Amino acid sequence: MAGGGAGLAKRLGTLLSGLLECGVFCGVIFGWASLVFVLKDLNYFRDLCQPTNTSHNQTSQTGCGEQDEQFSLVFTIGSFMNNFMTFPMGFIFDRFGTATARLIAITLYTGGTLLVAFSTPELAVLLFPAMSMLSVGGILLILTNMQVGNLFGKYRSIIITLYNGAFDSSSATFLIVKVLYGHGLSLKAMFLFMAACSAWHLLRTLFLMPCTRIPYPLPPGYNYGLRCPGHSKSYRTYEEKRRPEVAGPEETPLEGSAPRVSTYTNAFAFTQLCGVLCAPWNGLILDRHKRGKTPRPEGALGALADLRASVLSLVVTVVQCVLFSICAAVPVLPVQFATFMLQVLSRSFLYGGNAAFLAIAFPPQHFGKLYGLAMALSALVALLQYPCIALVRGPLHGDPFYVNLGLIAVVLVAFVSPVVVARECRRRAKELGAAGTPLAAPPGAETPTEMPH
Repeated sequence: MAGGGAGLAKRLGTLLSGLLECGVFCGVIFGWASLVFVLKDLNYFRDLCQPTNTSHNQTSQTGCGEQDEQFSLVFTIGSFMNNFMTFPMGFIFDRFGTATARLIAITLYTGGTLLVAFSTPELAVLLFPAMSMLSVGGILLILTNMQVGNLFGKYRSIIITLYNGAFDSSSATFLIVKVLYGHGLSLKAMFLFMAACSAWHLLRTLFLMPCTRIPYPLPPGYNYGLRCPGHSKSYRTYEEKRRPEVAGPEETPLEGSAPRVSTYTNAFAFTQLCGVLCAPWNGLILDRHKRGKTPRPEGALGALADLRASVLSLVVTVVQCVLFSICAAVPVLPVQFATFMLQVLSRSFLYGGNAAFLAIAFPPQHFGKLYGLAMALSALVALLQYPCIALVRGPLHGDPFYVNLGLIAVVLVAFVSPVVVARECRRRAKELGAAGTPLAAPPGAETPTEMPH
């Protein structure tokens, strides 16, 4: 870096602190299955259950369909808000910059944790706004963090995908809440502590993040933080993946057969920790052409090389999603361990690859809006999980075979994406060839004006 710019130590501090932020706080909503164990033990939504002929103790532990549906609805709305609200929040990020977006995110996150902390079984309805606020706040935090990849040049895609992997791993936060609750900590105390962690987010906003945006390519002498104001410019979700006929945490007693079902819930939660390890693999695929001895070409040739590298990433991502969908449809419970692993791998590639692809293929000043639009569309699709569950429980009499078959067919359509991108690469290559630009320019050769990233 040129004199006066952000040094390596500061940039590494931004990177590592951002990983911690994304890996602990941003995607906690996807650990909902673990939190439900705690909420059911505290009798949230228990008043919706009808009394049965069994003993009171057994009734209080097993739950009921109405209670399960409320927990499912909380998650459906929260995960919908997680994706859908990314669109307007992307506009805010692009228009007003990082500081404003992060302050909104911190406010939402703090409000959500406080609502959970002060909720009670009688005020279980507070879970609806609380999970929505945690979702929107978390997705806005990761949206501001993904630009950190711009600080590291040729490792840009790796860092973007790494952050998305950390986002996936943060679902394990509610697993920690479940474990600590089992050791005697109260739900209120744990969520008050999470609310107090907002001070960490605020300090990062002031000292380790830009006021507006981090530009790409990074100009010489670039700095950010309080010292230089004005100088700096992602499932299918758990409920979608869980087969309705397989007993989940919301439908199983906490006593008796609970150890077996809790094993699968814990296995699902623990596999989410691997998201941060899986996501960089996609970044390595996207950035593979930058690691050769020949320097990466600049301008239009560099943009074309980046776009070509994304084709393999898209193919690998779709293959993983197809394999995951097939495994999820197999009605054998032990097979779901493989489903958990494929879910983490495919989601890491999907969300991280989506963010990296948008950064590669489109102008950076529109990244927030485009990322938000993609997430909003996925939110609309995610709304289908509730009627799908109702369809399986109702007309299909608990048999999800035809629903799973339909979902596999839909996923197969995604192979259109790498085909379209490959055709676009060929079109751009022909245009550059017609303009007299060599497709393998020697180092230091002049290139035409840069095409949009």
